[in-house]
Amino acid sequence: MTDQYAVFGNPIAHSRSPQIHALFAAQTRQDIVYKKQQVELDKFKETTRDFFAQGCGLNITVPFKLEAFAFADALSERAQRAGAVNTLKKMPDGKIFGDNTDGAGLLHDITLNLGWKITGKRVLILGAGGAVRGILAPLLAENPAKLVVSNRTTSKAQTLLEAFSCPEKLSICEWGALNQTEINESFDIVINGTAASLQGEMPALNPAIFAKNACAYDLMFNGKLPFLMWAKQHGAQVADGLGMLVEQAAESFYLWRGVRPETLAVIQTLREM
Repeated sequence: MTDQYAVFGNPIAHSRSPQIHALFAAQTRQDIVYKKQQVELDKFKETTRDFFAQGCGLNITVPFKLEAFAFADALSERAQRAGAVNTLKKMPDGKIFGDNTDGAGLLHDITLNLGWKITGKRVLILGAGGAVRGILAPLLAENPAKLVVSNRTTSKAQTLLEAFSCPEKLSICEWGALNQTEINESFDIVINGTAASLQGEMPALNPAIFAKNACAYDLMFNGKLPFLMWAKQHGAQVADGLGMLVEQAAESFYLWRGVRPETLAVIQTLREM
């Protein structure tokens, strides 16, 4: 029988995960079906339980990564460190295993596909949601000179700071400080992890956040992203999150199927679609 997989989110219409996993399945000759499903905001637990009555695995996207963390019966080390889950797998005993492949996907895309160096660089992350939780530990492991998180709700960024407890590398910056006429510091890599791109909005930012030859990365990938257009206007090298999406999906696919797909051809195919 064909194994069933899906991605859960709200909104979910923009998701390209079904296309990605169809390409992975064709490439690796796996017999699966993969769909996307919009889940009501107050129905995650019951919808997920119903899915796993027949299904084998789920990807989880905005805004359910923290709920997926709580739903899982067992967690990978990287999911525990992130405090968020983007991949669920039904184990042979029926228990649900939770993992977080976001950080691995981002690092693979930034360091290998794009060739950007993180070691010794000053990195700014905008946002403090589930996606950001998933990428902090892998980014810190690359030994940046410093990693700063800024969020409109400072208390949420403070919670991340306390969870990761790495004061020599990780700090927070009040959102308002980034909008001042003069700011104290610029950054080599700026990663937009806010949900603004989903609404086609641009966070209010000062272009002085970009150091010379800076790089800007948006975790989103749908259409023309205002943050990246703005960053490019101010001299930054830019990249959207499509590569990360494919790379984290490959990690999920490997967890589910035990086969690791080749990703560069898939990224190129999606760019041309």
